[in-house]
Amino acid sequence: MKFAVLVFPGSNCDIDCYKAVEETLGEPVDYVWHTATDLSAYDCILVPGGFSYGDYLRCGAISRFAPVMAEVAKAAEQGKYVLGICNGFQILTEAGLLPGTLRRNMSLKFRCHDTKLRVENNENPFTSHYAKGEVITIPIAHGEGNYYCDEATLEQLKRNNQIIFRYVQNPNGSVDDIAGISNERGNVVGMMPHPERAVSDLLGSTDGKKMFTSILKAWRDRHESASVR
Repeated sequence: MKFAVLVFPGSNCDIDCYKAVEETLGEPVDYVWHTATDLSAYDCILVPGGFSYGDYLRCGAISRFAPVMAEVAKAAEQGKYVLGICNGFQILTEAGLLPGTLRRNMSLKFRCHDTKLRVENNENPFTSHYAKGEVITIPIAHGEGNYYCDEATLEQLKRNNQIIFRYVQNPNGSVDDIAGISNERGNVVGMMPHPERAVSDLLGSTDGKKMFTSILKAWRDRHESASVR
């Protein structure tokens, strides 16, 4: 399985994502610059956190027009796996790959600390190694992590089991305590907390590891079933 870690001007969690794949899975992983126009070699695309393009206009509002985002949309349409973390989540909502938007934290303060998440959907490719309802410790670091969508969209997220994680104690005012969601198909996930910063005891938690091992399992299961056919 081959991973791409996108790099925008202002990304600062790209190295964390790269190291998480390298050290947790030992699978091939490349940095891919925002001007790239071909992601066909990759099975999973990680859109990392940071302050892409300085977060000018709105978080992710400029990045969504980067050449590589057309390729991310194409990969998602093909059923490849896409994970947006923090600023990456913001970029995916701006690009229309996930519903809703991210607003300023209710406190209007940047929040940077460990937080407890509850796994709401463990049938997603990124969460199959978790138990449903499992409470995990994953750090956050954001000023605009307040997830918002209208009532109709929220009902659709609930109906289609697209809410992946909820905060146990909401740190930012997100509607319905939402910390992470997926697209309807389930192959695109966005979340504000940073699983790539929770893959080692030295970092304070290993609870993020299961996201990476889950996606590798999903990819292997898909390819094994395809080879049987």
